[in-house]
Amino acid sequence: MTNDSPKDLILDAAIVHVPFDGWSDVTLRAAIADSGVADGLARALFPRGGVDLALAYHARGDAEMVARLAAMDLSALRFRDRIATGVRTRLELADKELVRRGTTLFSLPQHAADGAKAIWSTTDKIWTALGDTSNDINWYTKRGTLSAVYGSTVLYWLGDGSLDTQATWEFLDRRIEQVMQFEKLKASLRENPLGKALFNGPLKILERVRAPKLPDNLPGRP
Repeated sequence: MTNDSPKDLILDAAIVHVPFDGWSDVTLRAAIADSGVADGLARALFPRGGVDLALAYHARGDAEMVARLAAMDLSALRFRDRIATGVRTRLELADKELVRRGTTLFSLPQHAADGAKAIWSTTDKIWTALGDTSNDINWYTKRGTLSAVYGSTVLYWLGDGSLDTQATWEFLDRRIEQVMQFEKLKASLRENPLGKALFNGPLKILERVRAPKLPDNLPGRP
């Protein structure tokens, strides 16, 4: 007997086929046959076939990352090192060939928005796991900046053949350092006369931007 949901059973079965057939309908058909899940139910769970399989794999990795970060004590780390730990943890949970196949899929124009949304979701979960409480424009800039860092790091990681992926972690550190320099530049801009004039004038509207808030009555919310 197993407690795995039908969705998990199909995804587990699909992973074996992805290196050969990609995140495709061919893989989904094979996974349905291997898992024993009824075809109608499987099609309802993954209505778009391979792309929904790929997104389910990505979401599973995000959930595992959140659980692993929750079990860590990051309090002694510098904040930049906490961010690096979040990204590194996410990549260490991923299978490189499965991600490579996903990158190919999400590079297609019709699936590019799904890929961008998946990366945004990952970075949102990293920031949330690190205790981010911003609810203004910073909510967006933090996730947008980390999305760029995460996306470029994934691409570097896919081509990295260094021992223990050390070159990727060094690349990640450099990218985060660039972000930190940008944040310092923003802070200094707020202090100089021109910056103060901008933030008190044309850019003051940014103070009205707020992080998205989901309704409290959605299913699954306390």
